Amino acid sequence: MIRLGIIEDDDEIRNMLDHYFGNQPGISVLLSAPSVESFFEHWNETIYLDIVLSDIGLPGESGIKGISRIKRRAPKCSVMMLTVYDDANRIFQALCNGATGYLLKQTPLPQIKEAVTALYEGGAPMSPGIARKVVEYFNPKNAGQLSENLTPRESQIVMAIEEGLTNKEVAIRMDISLETVKYHIKNIYEKLQVNSRHALISRKYK
Repeated sequence: MIRLGIIEDDDEIRNMLDHYFGNQPGISVLLSAPSVESFFEHWNETIYLDIVLSDIGLPGESGIKGISRIKRRAPKCSVMMLTVYDDANRIFQALCNGATGYLLKQTPLPQIKEAVTALYEGGAPMSPGIARKVVEYFNPKNAGQLSENLTPRESQIVMAIEEGLTNKEVAIRMDISLETVKYHIKNIYEKLQVNSRHALISRKYK
């Protein structure tokens, strides 16, 4: 039996998920709440959860911050984001905070169920578009176009800068210190013979 928790502030969507999963054999919805704070208020010591489906844009504490709280409370509990957000920054913040799956809300209910089952069995389900962004991030397509001298990590930082991320946001996404980001950027500037973010981004279009 998969013991499921749901965090979703949209009453209609939360009730729909509650009803759907509550009627699926092999799945039991033990806890459902409209916010991270409410979820933890009702999560007592008698409730053991295998998986939590969580939105990101929630009132109060964000779903991304909620991931680490869930993992501290129940290290073996998996968290899968179910959200409208498909931007790289939120995807990687969620993954870096401990999310194991990432689905978009337009995913049909039967596919969400398949993802929940796959996650329970040790998988890491993601919507196709999300998986593509993850693959592209860790295997930068334009690394060779930028410079053969850049390391994979430096290429990833260049891609993040091109997206408009600040040094702090790059550090959060890549789970490294701000000083390490600055060190890599200094090396990137030297290798690509530029001296500013603007020059680095402009180089791509020359």
